Amino acid sequence: MKRLSFALFTMLLVAQLSITAQDAPPSYGPAITLEQAKKVAAAAEAEARKNKWNVYIVIVDSSTNLVLMQRMDDTQLGSLNVAQKKAYTAAAFRRSTKVFEDGIVAGGIGMRILGNDQAMPIEGGLPILVNGKVVGAIGVSGVTSQQDGIIAKAGAEALK
Repeated sequence: MKRLSFALFTMLLVAQLSITAQDAPPSYGPAITLEQAKKVAAAAEAEARKNKWNVYIVIVDSSTNLVLMQRMDDTQLGSLNVAQKKAYTAAAFRRSTKVFEDGIVAGGIGMRILGNDQAMPIEGGLPILVNGKVVGAIGVSGVTSQQDGIIAKAGAEALK
């Protein structure tokens, strides 16, 4: 009986954690403008330059359409596709790509993320919020995923 109780407790705990981790994402707002995207990219680039990190910076609108892309000098070419997918994921799912990365790292049920070929489960993609609504997203790639995330955060916070 104790074994059954422990198993039931564990299942309920996992279910509760899943619900908490998946709080409703913010609603979509109007599409980010080119001027706003330039501000976001400039803030991200400033963070990257400060740390001497060469990256691709991609900004998409709230419908996942490309608004702006820039490549810093000497950025590895393979990072373009990664940055685009990070931006797409953050806009399409209205959450940070780190959420997907954390799900995979945790294993278990989080591994289901690997079945979704539309989600890039690597830190460095963030929704861009204006008045609490998703107007677009930023994707950054070129250094470690944690460093990409730092750059993306600097960009996403530029419109606050």
